[in-house]
Amino acid sequence: MTAIAFDLPEDVEQIREGIRAFARTEVIPRHENNKELFENSRLKYDEDGRLSAPVRQLIKEIRMASAEAGYYHMCVPEPLGGGGQGMQAYYACWEELFHTCGPHNWMMLYALSHWAFGPSRLLEKVTDRARDEILAPLMSGEKSMCFALSEPGAGSDATMIKTKARPDGDGWLVDGRKIWISNGPIADYCILFAITDPERAAAKKGGISAFLVPTDAPGFEMQRVVKLFGHIGGDEAELRFEDLRVEPWQLVGELHNGFSAALYGVSLGRIYNSARSVGLGRWSVELALDYAKTREAFGKPIAEYQGVSFPLAEAATELHAAHLMGLNSTKLLDQGHAAVKELSMTKVYSVQVGLRAIDRAIQVHGAMGLTNELGLAEAWQYLRIINIADGSNEILNKTIAQKLLQGDVSL
Repeated sequence: MTAIAFDLPEDVEQIREGIRAFARTEVIPRHENNKELFENSRLKYDEDGRLSAPVRQLIKEIRMASAEAGYYHMCVPEPLGGGGQGMQAYYACWEELFHTCGPHNWMMLYALSHWAFGPSRLLEKVTDRARDEILAPLMSGEKSMCFALSEPGAGSDATMIKTKARPDGDGWLVDGRKIWISNGPIADYCILFAITDPERAAAKKGGISAFLVPTDAPGFEMQRVVKLFGHIGGDEAELRFEDLRVEPWQLVGELHNGFSAALYGVSLGRIYNSARSVGLGRWSVELALDYAKTREAFGKPIAEYQGVSFPLAEAATELHAAHLMGLNSTKLLDQGHAAVKELSMTKVYSVQVGLRAIDRAIQVHGAMGLTNELGLAEAWQYLRIINIADGSNEILNKTIAQKLLQGDVSL
């Protein structure tokens, strides 16, 4: 049975089926075989809040197994050695991973190269030397990276960054701070954004450049792990740079014009987070439906009460709409359209309805919905975060309104 009236391209459907099988054979068993490691936060995280060495090893195994199977870098451009799949495949596979695995089997995050963790089209803009020295271990999944744009005073308005790269000989010395850097605590490489032309940056006419640097370089410090929701560890970092030396071969793209790479990365993040929302929303609604059909109250299954079934029907309706929006937006992107309005609509709607779906599933389960055992609270935390990440709902609504006022009223 399907609720979608059109078929995905045959190659996309085959890949989606393949990555579902990969999740069931490579990801979920690793979680089941290491329950104590994941359920005990003292084992999951080191004292400084980073993921512990055993967890990092399992993540590396998944990345490398996925790369070997051809899934990890399937959306990386062919000139870089990837599969060259488009954005609809990217969306479909992320949605499938989250729907299949749910929040407990979270290492599926590493079964597909996330734009900020591993190789993507961003690496098309690196120099030949960087490609020769860095590309191979990223493509194989042996190494990972992070994307350092956000700063303490520059979140939604990323043009307000203060990190600077001052000329030094034929290279630069970088000073500054970054925060909310996903994968930052454990990354091997970092795409770092810094001001290289203060006058152009102040006028918002460029002046920002991107550099690819090893995280063990002198002057590069992972200052702290940013911890969320009371957890003792996490995957977000605050980074600090002091006299960090970068050479011309580490430049990503054109000097002073690195912000286009940042915008492309954020766009990929919006596709990923839209798919994540739909996938986790579907997972939570199905969990709640199964529970509602078996849990009894006052002599009959609670599914027979409209107060239980109607909110789930509304959640399913919203998720269906979000799913269609995601498929449509990514199809537009694959056709060469900018789809700024449509992708903004997709992300802002998907993250909100995904969060509502999980909240309704929690309510159906009652007190059980709050337990660690079910994972609904963990899923809720994920989606609460992405109502802010890669463009907050408010920023995206501003973008949508601007496009409408400029005359783009096609709906």
